[in-house]
Amino acid sequence: MTGACQSFLAKSKSSRISNILMIEFLRMFTGIIRKIGIVSDIKKSDQNRILKIKSDIRCKTGDSIAINGVCATVIKKSPGTFFVELMPETLKRTNLGALKKNSKVNLEKPLKYGDKISGHFVLGHIDGTGIVKAISGTKNYKVIKIKAPRSLRKFIVFKGSISINGVSLTISKVKDDAFEVSLIPYTLTHTNLGDLKINDKVNIEIDVLARYGKI
Repeated sequence: MTGACQSFLAKSKSSRISNILMIEFLRMFTGIIRKIGIVSDIKKSDQNRILKIKSDIRCKTGDSIAINGVCATVIKKSPGTFFVELMPETLKRTNLGALKKNSKVNLEKPLKYGDKISGHFVLGHIDGTGIVKAISGTKNYKVIKIKAPRSLRKFIVFKGSISINGVSLTISKVKDDAFEVSLIPYTLTHTNLGDLKINDKVNIEIDVLARYGKI
């Protein structure tokens, strides 16, 4: 392949990634959790489930909001609470199907034009779920080892970005079928990752740049 062809392909790939990001921008997140919500009620609506979430996060009916990294739509808002409706596909492919009353959920509102990007681009589309295999560390930090789905492993690289339950994290180690992330005290106290236990299921969204960079 000539240098000109390589340059053209690189520019085409860069343009494709830019176009994808532009399309998704209106409902894009950064993986920086602003609030923790509490599931106060769960009701069935045919095959769907309606979650009532207690939180003082500012939102209104029709807004997008990330719940454990899953982009959902606020269908109703009342003082101190909001409601979202989840389809069977979402319940099956994410950990939202395992939520119970009083479960903690990570909440984030979408980016607005001019907002600072402190984490990395997160789309709110969960690529798969992982299983917590080990937890180690001290009172000052924790290391979480997560078994990743086979289909996602090629996108998981040392020092790369990844979203776990909607939290933007850096991969600190990759080995065989698992990877590790290190959590500082702030993350442990300001997200639900501090409550993780062995065999818990977590939502995984790989870095969009890693995914489309391999196209």
